[in-house]
Amino acid sequence: MLMNGFDNGVLPLLGFAMLGLAVVAFVFALMAREDAYRAADKQTKTFWLVILGITVLVDFFLGMLFLEIAGLVASIVFFVDVRPALKQVSGGGRRSGGSSSDGPYGPYNGGR
Repeated sequence: MLMNGFDNGVLPLLGFAMLGLAVVAFVFALMAREDAYRAADKQTKTFWLVILGITVLVDFFLGMLFLEIAGLVASIVFFVDVRPALKQVSGGGRRSGGSSSDGPYGPYNGGR
């Protein structure tokens, strides 16, 4: 009875979560510029689109746990390694220096 609840409750939720993660990774990979991949010294955009596209298809249609886990690893690698490197070379990273209260002309001190 416990396994029946697990098979009908938890596994589908995990499958939807893995599918969602793969779709978001695919969209981020699609939105990044091709030259950013080369500048970040990562695999090409086409490589990541193919890997993440296959992951989305496997998660959506096949539902084979081994392939879903391999796709999950690919999605995690993209989010942890590739996307931060792409953001850094594209200028989308964190600002260096300054504070969160800085305005366009310098620090805002509240009229003091």
